[in-house]
Amino acid sequence: MAKGTLNKVMLIGRLGKDPELRYTPSGSAVATFNIATDESYKDKEGKKVENTDWHRVVVWNKLAEICGQYLKKGSLVYIEGKLKTRSYDDKTTGAKKFITEVVGDQMNMLGGKGDGGGGDYVPPPSEMDSSAPSGTADSSSANNDDLPF
Repeated sequence: MAKGTLNKVMLIGRLGKDPELRYTPSGSAVATFNIATDESYKDKEGKKVENTDWHRVVVWNKLAEICGQYLKKGSLVYIEGKLKTRSYDDKTTGAKKFITEVVGDQMNMLGGKGDGGGGDYVPPPSEMDSSAPSGTADSSSANNDDLPF
């Protein structure tokens, strides 16, 4: 890491749909999902304005398997990781496109049972990062009728 730089992201949000879990040809697990974060403020006229941002999250290996097994649409989750921008060629136009993702290395399911948080899962110590808060996994079903997505 270059001196004086930091690439760290911390998000708390809800999943827009169930994670997509797949495996690379070499056998590494990778899960991708989007989480929504909200903010609200009052505009110049005093009206409440709500804004939702969507964040694409990618997690690898054991953490990917945990996310695939325990996270569901609507789950409230804390994700910690870093931003990564990559490029790819669009299959239809051939144009180079860029995407920025959060590469998660820690995850904590928030909320309780029935709240979409998967609160009944606590990873065993072998899956825990000793520097992470209790209940946070290292990278090695809810009622969703009232959700906006």
